[in-house]
Amino acid sequence: MGDRVTVGVIGCGYWGPKHARNFHELPGSRLAWLCDLCQERLEHVKSLYPEAEATRDYRDVLSSDVDAVVVATPVATHYGLAMEALAAGKHVLVEKPLAADLAQAEEMVAEARQQGRVLMVGHTFEYNPAVEAVREIIERGELGRIYYVNATRVNLGVFQSDINVLWDLAPHDVSILRFILGADPIRVSAWGNAYVQWRKGIHDVAYLALFFPEGVLAEVHVSWLDPCKIRRYTIVGSHKMLVYDDIAPDKILIYDKGVDLPPYSDTEEEFHLSYRYGEAVPYPVTWVEPLKAECQHFLQCIREGREPRSSGEVGARVVRVLQAAQRSLHNGQVWEEIEW
Repeated sequence: MGDRVTVGVIGCGYWGPKHARNFHELPGSRLAWLCDLCQERLEHVKSLYPEAEATRDYRDVLSSDVDAVVVATPVATHYGLAMEALAAGKHVLVEKPLAADLAQAEEMVAEARQQGRVLMVGHTFEYNPAVEAVREIIERGELGRIYYVNATRVNLGVFQSDINVLWDLAPHDVSILRFILGADPIRVSAWGNAYVQWRKGIHDVAYLALFFPEGVLAEVHVSWLDPCKIRRYTIVGSHKMLVYDDIAPDKILIYDKGVDLPPYSDTEEEFHLSYRYGEAVPYPVTWVEPLKAECQHFLQCIREGREPRSSGEVGARVVRVLQAAQRSLHNGQVWEEIEW
């Protein structure tokens, strides 16, 4: 590895070109290869970065001298491509979710350890400055004890033909919840339906309920079939409440609202709840493109030989939750315990 980490991007669909742009612009890296099965798509991205080699065969990338590979391909291909890349001695950044099932994800983690290479998953929101701020607010206890979280991630599209909406969108929310709460969920229930692709049984709307330690409840709504684009979290604590809206100009608002119990009461007449209706105060966030921060972190971990924030192990934990949610989705909303 020279002064700059050389990177190859496999997959030039939605996320691949965004990775290519960042690794082209970051001073610590050099975009060396582009790969996609679609010749037209490949030529388009190649025109943006003419200094990079282009190929339709991923093996050309793996046999080259690149230091690292980005896998931004359909989920079913993540395992095979990442395993070959690790075996070829490459550091690997895989788009979310890490793999199509837990066994694959754990094998990828084991292979990365054996090869002594960095394996990272693209949980982009873990590098979002607003999400980082929410975690800090919770950690320092400003909201008090966390009661529950409500999350909505809906839009019209983009429909996938190989995975359902749970596997497409919910990885974001499972990773965000783990990150801001600092814990793994202990059980999950999921329900939803397939409307547009009902013949294939591919759910386009789903709801997840996740129980975390200390009684924290999180409910997540994900959908490809909604007239409005919504990316919003409501977090209710014993002292204050918070709304994180990724689309709003003020991404974080802290509400000095809540319900206080009397310190003691001897009779029913003495028992009165006290309500607080304070103002909503914007919380300052210095914006940085999350994907840029993610790519920079990947480069730093390669250079310093350290574990990424969104490591392969973290990716496997998210897959474990998704797999349990998938079972619940098809078992009539039955609560599934998550074994850790």
